[in-house]
Amino acid sequence: MSKTSSPKSTDAPAAHPATANTMWGGRFAGGVAEIMERINASIDIDRRFHAQDIAASQAHAAMLARQGIITPEDGAAIHEGLERVRQEIERGEFPFSTALEDIHMNVEARLTDLIGAPAGRLHTARSRNDQVATDFRLWVRDALDGLDLAIRDLQAALIDQAEAEADSVMPGYTHLQAAQPVTFGHHMLAYVEMLGRDRGRLADCRRRLNESPLGAAALAGSSFPIDREQTAAALGFDRPMANSLDAVSDRDFALEFLAGAAILAVHLSRFAEELVLWCSDGFRFVELSDAFTTGSSIMPQKKNPDAAELVRGKSGRVIGNLSALLIVLKGLPLTYGKDMQEDKEPVFDAVDTLALCLAATSGMVRDMKPRREALRRATAAGFLTATDLADWLVRVLGLPFREAHHITGALVARAEALGQGLADLPLAEMQAIEPRVTQDVYSVLSVDRSVASRTSLGGTAPERVRAAARAARERFL
Repeated sequence: MSKTSSPKSTDAPAAHPATANTMWGGRFAGGVAEIMERINASIDIDRRFHAQDIAASQAHAAMLARQGIITPEDGAAIHEGLERVRQEIERGEFPFSTALEDIHMNVEARLTDLIGAPAGRLHTARSRNDQVATDFRLWVRDALDGLDLAIRDLQAALIDQAEAEADSVMPGYTHLQAAQPVTFGHHMLAYVEMLGRDRGRLADCRRRLNESPLGAAALAGSSFPIDREQTAAALGFDRPMANSLDAVSDRDFALEFLAGAAILAVHLSRFAEELVLWCSDGFRFVELSDAFTTGSSIMPQKKNPDAAELVRGKSGRVIGNLSALLIVLKGLPLTYGKDMQEDKEPVFDAVDTLALCLAATSGMVRDMKPRREALRRATAAGFLTATDLADWLVRVLGLPFREAHHITGALVARAEALGQGLADLPLAEMQAIEPRVTQDVYSVLSVDRSVASRTSLGGTAPERVRAAARAARERFL
């Protein structure tokens, strides 16, 4: 195929578009209503795509030149002009225009100012439909990489705490009722595992989104001899998307990201809720410094865990972003509808919110000081070693667990009536309920022995916690 000839030096440059109408062509003779311009424009949102949009345009222009669809000279001019546009944006000197609707038209218009007619050849064999789909995938891919680093940093902070507090006993809870003794380090490692699954979900999302829509054009592909494999490789995609209709209409990657983001936000919120509880007068398990707390405008004694409360509150925004995009997409036929312009803001907001919450949570984890004596004192209430007693009855006396459970319940009731802990209940009182109980039972009724006995894989024994922390470093960091 012959190359498209370059314009002669006497050719006038393409007219600078004054309104969005002139950019989409000659179909419309009338002007655009001001309110239409406002509702139609997305530049205030999608200007964040500028780096991805320019990179995709450079890859597209290089492919057009290599395939002989435009001349090498035009390809070089487009590449250099786009570099100048990139620099202007990065320096904050770029004149963004609402009249030009979106980042694509803003960049193309400025490119026309800089290099003239060759800029008009850039859009050969593509549409804004495949262009925005490509940009969006590139942006989400970059965002996923950044979030992965932030989650990893939070895991590192939690692992540090786990190692430092591997021996610090505290109550473990079910139904927010003291249940069995665990260690603070063990509790920290639970969140490390949760965050590891979050990273896995986001990595799966990245792997699935890493296909290139570029070259699908508006919806049906292109009649030009384009090389989609080349542009996909140039942009770091694994392959081109296989179906042009799917390529321009798919936003699964955005939904999948938001679903993973919502789960991550819930995990951060659960941890934040525990920090709020642990800082409260009813617990006093940890202390946060002034760096992550605030005071009251009227009560000078207050020290409020506001950073944790805000992390807890902001989870609602991320969850809402998932709901918003699901609702936008649920009734759309193939392929592209302008409704899809609403796909970016929830994703951008989720990324910004998570980045802030992850940084705040990492800061709080590194800042917080567990109050070991308070943690230990809390284990004295709630008969936390009752399960150890039941296990002893099964292991030593050979009782069925259900019978042991019943006997233990009776012993707990007796200790409660006497105002004593299980470890303080006299042997005679125990034998009045189960005559076969011996002095050996007291060997399992201390909190420290209970914790030390939980040596099963994933258990709370300090030796297990230290080993799990080492393994977590190898797996995640």
